[in-house]
Amino acid sequence: MENQPRREVGLNLNDIVGDPGKRKPIEEFDVSIRDRVRREYLNIGPCQPIGHKYEKKKYGNQERSFQDIWFKRYTWLEYSVSKDATFCFWCYLFKKSDKGGRQSNDAFTKTGCSNWKNALERFNYHVGGVNSCHNNARIQFEAFQDQRNSVASILRSNTREMEVAYRIRLTVSLNVTRFLLKQGLSFRGHDESSSSSNRGNFIELLLWFSELNDDVSKTLFANAPANNQMNSPRIQKELANACASEVTLAIVNDIGDKVFTLLVDEARDVSMKEQMGVVLRYVNNEGYVIERFIGIVHVTDTSSHTLKCAIDDLLVKHNLSLSKVREQGYDGASNMRDEFNGLKSLILQENPYAMYIHCFSHQLQLIIVAVAKGIRVVKDVFSYVSMIVNMVGASCKRKDQLRQLQHDRLVEQLNDGEVISGRGKNQETSLVMPGDTRWGSHYFTLLRLCSMWSSVEKVLEVVRDDATLRDNRSTTEGLIERMNNYEFVFTLHLMKHLLGITNELSIALQKKDQNIIQAISLIQSVKHQLQSFRENGWEDIHDQATKFCELHNISQVDMDEIIPRRGYKKYGAELITNLHHYRVEIFNQLPLQLSNFIANVRCDPQFAALSNLGDVATEMVKSGKHLVFPLVYRIIELALVLPVATASVERAFSAMKTIKTDLRNRMGDEWMNDSLIVYIEKDLFSMIDNEKILQRFQSMRTRRIQLPSL
Repeated sequence: MENQPRREVGLNLNDIVGDPGKRKPIEEFDVSIRDRVRREYLNIGPCQPIGHKYEKKKYGNQERSFQDIWFKRYTWLEYSVSKDATFCFWCYLFKKSDKGGRQSNDAFTKTGCSNWKNALERFNYHVGGVNSCHNNARIQFEAFQDQRNSVASILRSNTREMEVAYRIRLTVSLNVTRFLLKQGLSFRGHDESSSSSNRGNFIELLLWFSELNDDVSKTLFANAPANNQMNSPRIQKELANACASEVTLAIVNDIGDKVFTLLVDEARDVSMKEQMGVVLRYVNNEGYVIERFIGIVHVTDTSSHTLKCAIDDLLVKHNLSLSKVREQGYDGASNMRDEFNGLKSLILQENPYAMYIHCFSHQLQLIIVAVAKGIRVVKDVFSYVSMIVNMVGASCKRKDQLRQLQHDRLVEQLNDGEVISGRGKNQETSLVMPGDTRWGSHYFTLLRLCSMWSSVEKVLEVVRDDATLRDNRSTTEGLIERMNNYEFVFTLHLMKHLLGITNELSIALQKKDQNIIQAISLIQSVKHQLQSFRENGWEDIHDQATKFCELHNISQVDMDEIIPRRGYKKYGAELITNLHHYRVEIFNQLPLQLSNFIANVRCDPQFAALSNLGDVATEMVKSGKHLVFPLVYRIIELALVLPVATASVERAFSAMKTIKTDLRNRMGDEWMNDSLIVYIEKDLFSMIDNEKILQRFQSMRTRRIQLPSL
């Protein structure tokens, strides 16, 4: 038993915590992974949330708090947001006893120092003399950072040729990693959680590189040590993590000490794990509104407290402060917007300036759905539309029939000159199932149903004729009858028109650079459109429904005919005309320094042609007026960072479905997060130089070979 090799202990990256007040002590980690833990913390760096609103404590008649300026004077200093206390980064990583056997002060490693009276004296006392625990930890910290001059590296004595070959192998592997991450492709086939080096896309691309260049081929495989070919699954994950870390660092550096908006949403991935996506919205140094995906976090549940803790940890990890949040945007779920225990309330308790904005696009969608369901005729139409889509798309056979019928119909129309061909016109299409949570799905369902009406009706007739059960036959017969009903056709065209108006607004609200002023203006214009349509749109909709019925041989109604009012018993019911029913009950039921700055810009021709607030901000930066009128620029900046929609988070979840598929459902949370960050922010990733990523990769753990200087 004594001769058995020690089993390697894996590192759970959830144990790597940014907040020093929540960290697990180094000595509690297994000895075999302590150096890797130190490397992980070195890459993160000390927790220094510059710009945080530090809590004040009363000492006699004075109030004192931690000061940002202390970070510049003491580079080892860390601040814990959760404990409102300071810690020593160097001592946490390399704490040892001094010559007298005395342990270093636990106030800076475990409990934290939170007494701000004479704080500088306490910091200096902690530093101590030449042989103090703190200075010994500093020496070890500096030696640990310098891998090239470490004892282990000197003993290995690698030649210059070996180091150059190592750089070539690593660079080629990084280029392959870049390509796969940008495309959202798998590295090792279907099982991304496997540690085995099975041949996947990564190895195939390496082989392809080697075929193009014989020198690279020799460096990659022929002359490379078997344990240093830089193509193992561990190397792939570390390269991906280095790429994602550099992208995130670029985002954090771009934010700097500016205020920002927090956009949050949660969804389940393909393996049924609850994932929380976080996007930050801010105004960059050029005055442009930017929304950046900062990460996705696996949460055990979606309670507001769990989400709040996850957000705190994520912000602290990147040295961002919750006190810099000026707005928070969610989709309106109860766990987000609850007045007492919702996520927005928990954040407002800590930061009263974090204004809550319910996503405009979600509000628009919820209003449309609520109005539609509140009117019986409209509700019935959408119910029948869903049944028609389900019936036609219930099997591959029916879908193929629909495609073929639609294809034959388009060919006939092209030959008769009824439609024209061209780029992007009359492409193959299919029916879309409407969903309350999918923006625009109802509109496109109605559009496609109208354009494929004859083909859909023929498929339903085939289903009816082939039905073996009486229930299926009667259901299909009922749907065919409904499609030949004038009320169904009229209401369908009415909703198609209304959803077309609101769909343009929904698409506009989802743009990343949209600001609150433009959004309000768009909403006002849509309200005017709806009011104008209500007052003057009856004739157009009536004509559209009439022409559609004539085209498809659907019986029309006499508008002057007397009928009983719907919803009442025929005996004794109020009598109305068809015109009243369609025009009143269906059509009309649908609801519908500052003064100096102004004087200055009025005289500046560069500002005369500006049409929106975003252009004003960028022009102020270009002309330097943001320095002359900083308070005005701050007001504009605050208005610009107001969130309009959470579309960016929704897009992140769409990307998650691309990255983590049914065939790749075992990929870990960190692997998925790294892949998502690079895939979503690929434009920023393309601007990051290889050398930064290589240096980060090199510092992630102790390497056998060092990177030679360029």
